[in-house]
Amino acid sequence: MDISARNTLKGAVKQVLPGAVNTEVTVELANGIEVVAIITKESAERLNLAEGKEVYAVIKASDVMIAID
Repeated sequence: MDISARNTLKGAVKQVLPGAVNTEVTVELANGIEVVAIITKESAERLNLAEGKEVYAVIKASDVMIAID
């Protein structure tokens, strides 16, 4: 994975809460800290997000995105 954002935090999906349009994804980092992102439901499905899956929380400005290898 190559990305221009400097703040990428590796963790595991702790919880996926799908809604009608958006999905709330909680990522647990190695030190037990949690990061929560709101992404489109379509993106969550395309990334096949599920509990335990390793992901990156990518922080750029005020947005938090989710990335996978």
